[in-house]
Amino acid sequence: MADINSVLGTHASSLAVQRQRMEVLASNIANADTPNFKARDIDFAKVLAGTQQESAGGTVTLAATSPDHATGSASVGGGLPLSYRIPLQPSLDGNTVDEQVEQAAFADAALHYQASLSFMSGDVKGLLTAITGQ
Repeated sequence: MADINSVLGTHASSLAVQRQRMEVLASNIANADTPNFKARDIDFAKVLAGTQQESAGGTVTLAATSPDHATGSASVGGGLPLSYRIPLQPSLDGNTVDEQVEQAAFADAALHYQASLSFMSGDVKGLLTAITGQ
C-alpha cells in the first residue's frame, strides 16, 4: 500500500518550500529600512537540483580546492539554500531591499502556494471518490 506522500506527489514538499520562501520575503520586506540589510531569496535551481539528487539516491559533496574558497552556506530553517538578491538600484545605506520587487515575489510565492493547495485538494477529492466508489 502506498503512503500518503507518494499519492500527493511533490505538492506537499512544494507547500513547505513556498511557505519558507514567503517567510524569507516577509523578512526582506520587514527590513526594508534597516541599514546594510541584504535581501535574500530561496535559490529554486539549487532546491530543484537537490530534489533531483535525492530522488536519484545520490549525494554530491563539494570540496574546497583553494584556501580562498568560502566555507559554509546560508540556509533557511529547512536547510534550503538562500541567495542574495542583486539590487536594481542600490541605496546609500547598503540596504538591497526593493519593496516592489519583494512584494511581487511574495505575490508569486503565494500564487504558487495556492496552486499547490488546489492540486492537493483535487488529489484528495479523487482519493475520496475512489474510496467511496461514487
